[in-house]
Amino acid sequence: MGTLEVVVGRPDVRLRPFVDRYVGYRERAELPVARRQAAGAFVVLILGWGAPLDVVDPRCAERGAHGVDSFVAGTFDAYCLTRTVGVGTGVELLLAPLAARRILGVPLGELANRAVAVERFPGGWLDRLRCRLAETPDWPGRFQLLDAALAARLAAAEQVDPRLEWAWRRLAGSAGRVGVGPLAEELGWSRRHLATVFRREVGLPPKTTARLLRFAAAHAALTGDRQAGEGAAAGAAELAVRHGYCDQSHLIREFREFAGATPASLARSHSSNPG
Repeated sequence: MGTLEVVVGRPDVRLRPFVDRYVGYRERAELPVARRQAAGAFVVLILGWGAPLDVVDPRCAERGAHGVDSFVAGTFDAYCLTRTVGVGTGVELLLAPLAARRILGVPLGELANRAVAVERFPGGWLDRLRCRLAETPDWPGRFQLLDAALAARLAAAEQVDPRLEWAWRRLAGSAGRVGVGPLAEELGWSRRHLATVFRREVGLPPKTTARLLRFAAAHAALTGDRQAGEGAAAGAAELAVRHGYCDQSHLIREFREFAGATPASLARSHSSNPG
């Protein structure tokens, strides 16, 4: 038993190229709640207070974070698990990698496939921001505080290499359907140099990043479609064609790796619990 209250805030217009939205939440979990979090070519920032969370990578316990209320999860190439019990409040931000690179001030290669408590970040600014959010009495005030803090970080941050920004936009705009070879050729870089830069700044190599972007598009289509009478098998087959997978089996393998579940099981769970 439990309840989850969600409040969505829109960042200042100047921040929207970097941050799509703020998601404030207050969750009361009377019994332990475990969730499976899908992999993604994005960075998760949780600034919370109250009941702590465990963030677990099933492949390697050392890459998770345990008993934390606030953390950063870098780009992940497999699903992870979260567990909590009690009452927790906080704000979640999903950041594109290069926006996270500027805001956090560290190359994402240091955060790839890791969840890191905010107090471990240099300068202590994230931990101080978490404390100020907890002290602010309402959501509009918290969102304004985030606007000011993120704007200051971006103003002081070094610019990202425009060639890397172009490569990211090219991949993201195609939902990962641009080949690494053609992408490197358009940039005038070798494939090896492209991979090195992506691993350092984005956290994952370009081929994996492309796979995750394609998966994200297919996952969004799966959980957003509400076509009555469409069977799960037909839906998976259509998704495979629509998003450039070799076949339905290829799609299912990617979903199992990145989400820990098949498209059919995700569609059933989503339709039965739309919140």
